[in-house]
Amino acid sequence: MSLLSRERAALLVVDVQEGFRPYECFEPVASACAKLVQGARILQVPTLVSEQYPQGLGHTAPEVGLAGERTIEKSVFSAARADGFDLAGRSQAIVCGIEAHVCVSQTVHDLLAEGLQVHVIADAVGSRHDEDRERALERMQSAGAVISTVEAALFELLERAGTPEFKPVQRLIL
Repeated sequence: MSLLSRERAALLVVDVQEGFRPYECFEPVASACAKLVQGARILQVPTLVSEQYPQGLGHTAPEVGLAGERTIEKSVFSAARADGFDLAGRSQAIVCGIEAHVCVSQTVHDLLAEGLQVHVIADAVGSRHDEDRERALERMQSAGAVISTVEAALFELLERAGTPEFKPVQRLIL
């Protein structure tokens, strides 16, 4: 597995929607996803956002901070099987969102089957139950996904200090 690259990576935010707000994990996951979205914007990494049945679960939570990122609606659990799914020809996917053991996991497994290198951001995925999240992370890692963190992913994409993007990305983490 190679490190994340701005030229090869796309960010995929899976179903961080209002309907999941009652979950204990919601606020920290939404906050972590927001850092990834902002970092991707700074680093010019394309972002795709999925929403599972928004008529019932609502739209992406405002704290994720979307500002024109492409959003697709879906009824299938795997975002990779949804109409309009496209990671802009990228070979690496950075995946975050809710629920780790359903939509995130099925998406990751489909992306791996398509030959993409997938980085699942552990501090930016959640499930209603911790046990489901933990087993999902284990399954995704066993299938070949890299389990990472927001900070590690953003600094991999950044590659070096001293660039114009360094301070804005650093401020997201601190």
